Amino acid sequence: MIDSHDGDSTPQAMYRGGQSHTASRAVVGLLGYVSLFAVLLFVPAGRLRWRAAWLLLAVLLVARGLSTILLYRDQRALLVQRSRIPLQPGQPAADRVLLPAFMASFAGVVAFTSWDVWHGHLLGAPPVWLRLLGLLAFVLGWWVVHTALRANAFAVTVVRHQTERGHVVVKTGPYEIVRHPMYAGLVWLILGLALWLGSAAGAVATIVPVAVLALRIVVEERMLVRSLSDYAAYTRSVRWRLVPGLW
Repeated sequence: MIDSHDGDSTPQAMYRGGQSHTASRAVVGLLGYVSLFAVLLFVPAGRLRWRAAWLLLAVLLVARGLSTILLYRDQRALLVQRSRIPLQPGQPAADRVLLPAFMASFAGVVAFTSWDVWHGHLLGAPPVWLRLLGLLAFVLGWWVVHTALRANAFAVTVVRHQTERGHVVVKTGPYEIVRHPMYAGLVWLILGLALWLGSAAGAVATIVPVAVLALRIVVEERMLVRSLSDYAAYTRSVRWRLVPGLW
């Protein structure tokens, strides 16, 4: 008698299948993110002929793509966690409001910047040297985000105590400088985006998502102090939350 199997159900095959699924989700997430950025840039502008925007998208694709590849190698479980929907059990009610508010305000800054560059001209354009610094800030912002994700296996999208993953305080890498380096990187890249595209009003508008991030930090730290026994000691050893010497 010959056994007949519809497929390979060994643990090794299941592991390979899980890897393939994770990689597929990462690729789809990357392409979806860049595509959303393209929509937010070109629809308010009302045109596709915009070299600064195309260069920004190319930099975004390379930066986020390389980050995804490296995280797939070093922090695969984190990629899986970050691909989950942004409303999860154990998430504080305040974060269920603040996380969508940050996402919406971030997208709003991109769209507003695009509109202002081509239609609004509210505060004029920054000088060329400042625009170039903006592109550099955009790149460095993504690098800071990546280093934070690489150092912290618990840097999921939502605020919650990850008991099922053995949640502990991360104190290494960029977390030795500020307590929320990923958020610090986001500030740099949002501000850099507006400057590079040429909108001083867009740069001013970054105050909105930064303010939402600041509120989210307060909510997150209250949860971490309650949930992790050594987080309070960490806040005393690393004084600054977001910007060294300021806050």
